[in-house]
This record gives sequence, C-alpha cells and structure tokens, in this order.
Amino acid sequence: MQPEKYIDQYRHALLNDVIPFWMKNSPDHESGGFFTCLDREGKVFDTDKFLWLQCRQVWCFAMLYNQVETRQEWLDTALSGADFLQKHGRDARGNWYFSLDSHGNPLMQPHSIFSDCFATMAFGQLYKATGKEEFKNIATGTFYNILKREENPKGIYSKAVPGARPLESFALPMILCNLVLEIESLLEPALVSEVIERGIDTVMNKFYKPELGVILENVSPDGSFSDSFEGRLVNPGHGLESMWFMMDLAERTSDELLAQRAVDIAIQLVEYGWDPVHGGIFYFMDVKGNPPQQLEWDQKLWWVHMETLITLLKGYLHTGDERCAYWFERVHAYTWSHFPDPEYGEWFGYLNRQGEPLLTLKGGKWKGCFHVPRGLFQCWKTLEAIQSKVSLNV
Repeated sequence: MQPEKYIDQYRHALLNDVIPFWMKNSPDHESGGFFTCLDREGKVFDTDKFLWLQCRQVWCFAMLYNQVETRQEWLDTALSGADFLQKHGRDARGNWYFSLDSHGNPLMQPHSIFSDCFATMAFGQLYKATGKEEFKNIATGTFYNILKREENPKGIYSKAVPGARPLESFALPMILCNLVLEIESLLEPALVSEVIERGIDTVMNKFYKPELGVILENVSPDGSFSDSFEGRLVNPGHGLESMWFMMDLAERTSDELLAQRAVDIAIQLVEYGWDPVHGGIFYFMDVKGNPPQQLEWDQKLWWVHMETLITLLKGYLHTGDERCAYWFERVHAYTWSHFPDPEYGEWFGYLNRQGEPLLTLKGGKWKGCFHVPRGLFQCWKTLEAIQSKVSLNV
C-alpha cells in the first residue's frame, strides 16, 4: 500500500469540503441546535431535530477542536449545539428524546437508547475541550444510565410481547465498545475493564458465528441462532464497523491475536457483503439467502462504505495483512466514484444497487454530520500512521 497516494485526498475532503458544508448550512442561529435535513445544495427542507444527529454533530466539532486544530469556530459550533441539548434534550428522568421540533419541543419519546449513547460521546468530547464539570457530569451520568438500561434498552417503549421470541440486538454491545474508549478517562478503571471485556466477548463470541462467517444482528439470549426475519438478518456494514472498534481495543491492550481475528472477520464480511454484479456493499442480507424483510436491502449506503474503509486501513496498520490493502483499494475506488458530490459538496447517502443516487439529500433523519467526517478523519490519521510505520521499516 502507498498511503501517500490518499492522505491529501481524505484530509482535503474533510477540511475543505465536508466540514465547510455543515458549518455553512446546518446551524440554526435562531433557536439553536442544527438543521440536518439538507437537500443537495444544503438548503433546509425540514426543521425537525433528531437527537442522534444533534449529539453526533456536537461530538464531531468538539472532536475536530480536540484532535485537529483549536479553531474557535469549531468549539463555538459544538457549544451552541450543546446548549440546545441541555435546554431541551432530556425528559424529567434524564433520558434523551428521539426528536424535537425546531424550537426544542419534544416530538418523540426517549425510546432509543442510542440518543443517550451519542449524548455521552458529545459531552465527553466537550469536557475534553473545555474542562467544564457540567459536561463531565452529563457524559458520565448518561453513561451510567445506559448501563442500567442495558438489559432492557427500550423499556416501556418496546413493542414486543414479553417472553415471545426474546432476542438480543448487536447494536448496543457494539457501540459500547467504542463509547467506553470515548470517555475512558472519566470512568473508574475497573468499570472500563469490565465493559471492554464483556464487549469483546459479546461481539466476538456471541454475535459472530464462525460457521456462517458473519456477524448476526440479533441472536437469542443464549447466543443461539433464531430462524426468523430478525435472527437471519446480516448488516455487513455494522459488522465491519465493529471490527475497527475491536482493533482499537486490541491496540489499547496490545492484543495482537484480537487484532488479527478482527481482520479475518472483516475480510469475511466484506467478501460476503460485496455485490459481485455492480460493486459496493449491500445494506442488508439474509444469512440463509431468503428474501430480506428490508425492502432497501440492496441499496448502497454512505456509512457502510466509510466504516469499511476505516476498518480495512486499521487492519492493515495493525497486521500488515495484504488482504486489507487489496480490499481498501477496491472499496476506496467504489466509494469515491459514487458518493462525493463534486458539484455541491458533501456526499450522497443513498444509492440504488446500480450505484445511482436514489436521494440527492445531504442530510435527513439518519444522515448527518458524523459518518463522513469521522470516517475521513479516521482514514486520514490511519494513513499517516501507516506512512510512519513504513518509513520506520525502510
């Protein structure tokens, strides 16, 4: 691999395209927070505010301030979003809502524990940037609340009949593996170790099925396979994203075996999810090859490809596995020839199977200022680390 071929591309896209797009079009200067429903040109087409995306954008600008450059405009953007969240984001019990109207009035109950996850990330980064105790308290208090809800994340908002086909979802244990590293310095070391050990075991031994070569989205509480729509569901992008979380944990603990195992699983997943006809990675698949329940199963999504690029680069950095280099080149070529919008900036999010934009929006209910900038940053820095490693070995 020749990292110097790509470093400027990822850095330039982050700092001169994607971040300026969101800085220009997203802030709500009247009510606070961010507009995330932006059309191709960046014009607001809906003013509802979704907590996932509000928190993620606060995190993004605070992270850039902490790790790239102490630009005051980045910190001010993060602080503005945080102020809106502090005023409007939580119910009386401290749970974070799913959505608000433009003025901050709640629209949808706090049914999603991922609002809490992203709030933890946001205020953890802001504490690093400012040292303000109130941000630390919000981050840690929310994290402890997540752990309390871990066994029953949806609580009273669950639609399932109690006891009827109980299933555990991959999403929460996956994200906890990353979340605990985000706020590690704010937590007791024993708790950090416990969450990490449990997370690695859950991801690698419960949801990953070596006999199938995939990570399942849902399993029975004992880890067994459920032959149902939910139990057969594979989201290759989710599995691939989780593998760079595993690699970060492996780096933290100098666990070379875990790093190599994560690489092996990542290669299995990208080979499994790759569309052999049109290229790109499928959104959803049925592990038995049955028709998926999700009608959007064959779409090609921005975040799936961005997370895959991160995983492949980190895999190459940590192990030197040439399969990572091969697949990085392949996924990079597909991603950069389909998702970036050279006319109006930022990236398209949703392509059909043939790779044509289904929607030209740059942000909506699910796509915001997160996966693209985080991915560009991670790839840029990982490529620099690979370059340094190569230089040392010459």
